[in-house]
Amino acid sequence: MELFNNGEEVAVKKLHQMLWIDDEQFKNELNNLMMVQHKNIVRLVGYCYHTSQIVVEYKGNHVSASVVERAICLEYVQGGSLDNQLSAEPCRLDWDTCYKIIKGICEGLHYLHNDDTPIYHLDLKPANILLDKDMAAKIADFGLSRLFYSKQTYMTQSQDIKGTRGYMPPEYINRQKISPKFDVFSLGVIIIQIMAGKEGYYSFPYSPQKEFIKNVRENWRTKEQATMSPHASEEVNTCIKIALKCVEDDRTRRPTIAQIVNELSNIGVAKVHPFSGRTS
Repeated sequence: MELFNNGEEVAVKKLHQMLWIDDEQFKNELNNLMMVQHKNIVRLVGYCYHTSQIVVEYKGNHVSASVVERAICLEYVQGGSLDNQLSAEPCRLDWDTCYKIIKGICEGLHYLHNDDTPIYHLDLKPANILLDKDMAAKIADFGLSRLFYSKQTYMTQSQDIKGTRGYMPPEYINRQKISPKFDVFSLGVIIIQIMAGKEGYYSFPYSPQKEFIKNVRENWRTKEQATMSPHASEEVNTCIKIALKCVEDDRTRRPTIAQIVNELSNIGVAKVHPFSGRTS
């Protein structure tokens, strides 16, 4: 953490040397991220880079080489990462706080996806969700993010899989396909880990879905000491059902982030057209 002259606290992250990224590409990507302004996304303050000359040995000779060091400056978020709140058991936070975090992640992701030139995060995981002093969620670490010029599906050229195992969807692992449903899959994993714990996430594929949903509901009712309101109970039920749809192996069966945000906003409201069916 560093302090600007104006008193603003910022986090400084030094980037690994990226020989395949030239300065113009680096600046363009950062400029795109600097335009991202949303309460559930960590704000990019700026960046800096420094070029120095070093002498290295190459094939028995000493040669001069340029080394570029890059760093990005981000708003400082006091509450640490969501990962610190998770364990084998359901999240240690109360349900209202958990729901606030889940909704915040969804709204931040919706902002990234809902544009003519959407940004796909591609490394959404609890370690990349930061919490501020009020426990509001902020999506961070756009090191693997991509800005696209449409919402269609893309095929990566590289066979080198980049991301975090467990949060990457099967169509990317097996066929290197990238679409908005990549982040939706990661979102589903995160919600299940919040609601059922990390052990619960790894065990849910072996439980009948109805039984798993029932167990999650009962665990939260017990955790909240049987004082959970009908509204909160509906939030629990809706969130776990959404999460299970998000981690469908068939990406066309996963909802879009817009459908998810709409479903959350409809909690407590009579639903005429809940999301269903296949989407690309």
